[in-house]
Amino acid sequence: MRLYVTAIAGIVLAPAIHAFYLPGAAPRNYADGEQVDLFVNALTPMLAGTDDSKLKSLINYDYYNPKFHFCEPKDGPKKQPESLGSILFGDRIFNSPYDIKMVKDNNTCKTLCVVPDVTGEEAKFINDRIREDYALNWLIDGLPAAEMKVDLRNNDTFYDMGFNLGNNKGAHQNLPALNNHYEIVLKYHKPTPETYRVVGVLVWPASIGGPQDSDPHCDVSASQPLILSEDKRQPVRYTYRVTWNESDTPWATRWDNYLHIFDPRIHWFSLINSSAIVVFLCVMVSMILFRSVSKDISRYNASDLSEDIHEDWGWKLVHGEVFRTPRNPLILSVLVGNGTQLCSMVGVTLVFALLGFLSPSNRGSLATVMMVCWSLFGAIGGYFSARIYSSLGGQNRRKNAFLTATILPTLVFIIVFLLNFFLLTAGSSGAVPFGTMVIIILLWFGISAPLSAIGSYYGSKHGGLRNPVRVHQIPRQIPPGPKYLKPWIAAILSGILPFGAAFVELYFVLSSLFASRAYYAFGFLALTATIVLITTATVSILFTYFILCAEEYRWHWRSFLIGGGSAFWIVAYGLFYWASRLKLDSKTSVVLYLGYLFLIALLDFLITGTVGFLASYWAVRRLYSAIRID
Repeated sequence: MRLYVTAIAGIVLAPAIHAFYLPGAAPRNYADGEQVDLFVNALTPMLAGTDDSKLKSLINYDYYNPKFHFCEPKDGPKKQPESLGSILFGDRIFNSPYDIKMVKDNNTCKTLCVVPDVTGEEAKFINDRIREDYALNWLIDGLPAAEMKVDLRNNDTFYDMGFNLGNNKGAHQNLPALNNHYEIVLKYHKPTPETYRVVGVLVWPASIGGPQDSDPHCDVSASQPLILSEDKRQPVRYTYRVTWNESDTPWATRWDNYLHIFDPRIHWFSLINSSAIVVFLCVMVSMILFRSVSKDISRYNASDLSEDIHEDWGWKLVHGEVFRTPRNPLILSVLVGNGTQLCSMVGVTLVFALLGFLSPSNRGSLATVMMVCWSLFGAIGGYFSARIYSSLGGQNRRKNAFLTATILPTLVFIIVFLLNFFLLTAGSSGAVPFGTMVIIILLWFGISAPLSAIGSYYGSKHGGLRNPVRVHQIPRQIPPGPKYLKPWIAAILSGILPFGAAFVELYFVLSSLFASRAYYAFGFLALTATIVLITTATVSILFTYFILCAEEYRWHWRSFLIGGGSAFWIVAYGLFYWASRLKLDSKTSVVLYLGYLFLIALLDFLITGTVGFLASYWAVRRLYSAIRID
């Protein structure tokens, strides 16, 4: 399962995406008759393809799970090396017994193997997976095997990665048919007369029933489908046929058909709508800060005003309280420190993605870069946490450094460990291996934690920011404020606009995470992330100004909650996505979905809450630095 991509979850234009794409691996040249390896990956649930289809499971299965009885190589399956991100994404790649040679054996029907004994229990397991729309995932020369489909919105042809394990539609709704024959169409390009390159992999699965121990044939039209009986043992024969087609597609653009953006007009409409919201907010904030506030500052600082008519009100009335140490400054500074670390990670990852370095041919490169950046940017989190803690009047700097380095990784690790336990009990191949967990622990606590300690040291050395006004010794009473400025109500209201700017992209990100669909619209994602950050900052400044005008000086935690308000709407949208696009029958799938959704909302809360707090802190300092206090 793709674990973290969603973390952001939740974060240049569509026509420019392919122009920015840089291949992530050198092309492989084949000679005539050279062996072309076919690798198999984990079986994953997929959307059936119709508009009303729903995802029915979130559990991946190993291709060589004994219950599937797929054909194995003579020497046994051998696991292929994978990157850290590839493992976290749920990839489990093995070799296969398919015998494919470049431009040889064209249109030849071959028997892969005959499985002599599939029991009724195993047949039920396979039939259940067919009903849940599981797909097989193959790799040839780094390209995923796909089915050719047409986008009905614009009639564009694209490759949908993966192909069905069986057929459970129409007449096979009650008796699913197992696909035991594969029409493999390989497209090749010839850069020179004697070299060949693979530029496309298409598979059309089919079900061929009848006697499974007779002479093989690949005539799909003249055969009855293969129905696995759940009451008796039976053999299954697997066959395949390879067809080679020459293509004009060069190697550098072979991924274009896979990286299909569904209905770009929706993305553009969302961006235009979000941009209008940002402009409106910026104009509103500018009017408040540069008109109302400027007039107040001019009136307060006028030297010719007499003491009889000089009276403080609104936000100036709390000038002696606004920089008072809030409750739990340690926790707030730790959250802000981890939020800045996540912001840095997301920003750098998006830059790499926009430049094309996170090529889909390098499987798992996105998650790998995110993990490495998170570890290396521990110094940034420690530095900001220490400086904010000092600015808020905190004294226990060692505790601040320790919690900043450990509390978020520990919380995420506990959640991942629990989800991993459910995956193990379900027999899923998506469970993170023990060795990978050790590597993650070493990255977090062996690299990120020491760097965070170093950052905390330099942050404490630089000390906190000097407040522009003094804090009164005796706190003043706070009058009752309007209900819409209460912390949780303000957080929910303020989160509507940032969420509204991102919910369209959030749909595609969730589909990529849970429905195994490729997502490569990083241009749209980067613009959306920028708009969300600007919207979050302006909304937080606006609400903080309203809070101060209501003579409420406890703005620190409120600004963080207001900035992170979009996380509540992400949870609500995640539940709506569950009701509209998912049909999870097993408790394990439900726990997995809710666990991943909580992780996405948590990371979004930290990032947007940090942006809201820092923007409000900057605005408050600028505001009270501009007035003269007698």
